Amino acid sequence: MNEKTDAPLPSAAGGPAPRKPAAAGKPGLALFIATACGMGYIPIAPGTWGSLAGVLIYAWTQRYYPPDLLPEYALHPTIGKHAYWNAVIVLPLALLIAAVGVWASNRAARFSGQKDPQFVVVDEVSGQMFTYLLAVALGNWKYLLLGLILFRLFDIWKPFPARQAESLPGGWGIMADDWVAGVYAAIGLWIARAAGL
Repeated sequence: MNEKTDAPLPSAAGGPAPRKPAAAGKPGLALFIATACGMGYIPIAPGTWGSLAGVLIYAWTQRYYPPDLLPEYALHPTIGKHAYWNAVIVLPLALLIAAVGVWASNRAARFSGQKDPQFVVVDEVSGQMFTYLLAVALGNWKYLLLGLILFRLFDIWKPFPARQAESLPGGWGIMADDWVAGVYAAIGLWIARAAGL
């Protein structure tokens, strides 16, 4: 190793070849989280794919940490147990996704130079989780499907104050409108349950 063997290659103009920017500036972990493990790069309906990731996470918690493992609670034979299960299992997970999502989406937005890049879908993951959490959703396919449809509807429609929440700075603005959509979708699931679905 010496100056002759390690000298930069000359460019066409005769000077040293320009250096390529280092890849170290790319926030790899933040992009991985913000895109929900790359699902945000799917060109067709990336938001829906992000929501599906939220459905899968909720279904996974039902499968591997089922409410039947928890003690009975007298509030309601089914909903009471699910409320306790949500508080113990789903709430910490939903809050973790929300907190990490704010950080990751903020980094991804700054890296891309866009306020709310389309490939950032961790906000949909988080909003979908809050839909099921707040609805104390049962784990059957009807609630999972209806929760997905309602969340996507409200996420696209953005009723008050979802659109206003988008004006929050950085990752907060990216995430908060989906949390609002999750609240509306959860109310829809409560109404569906009251109607006997």
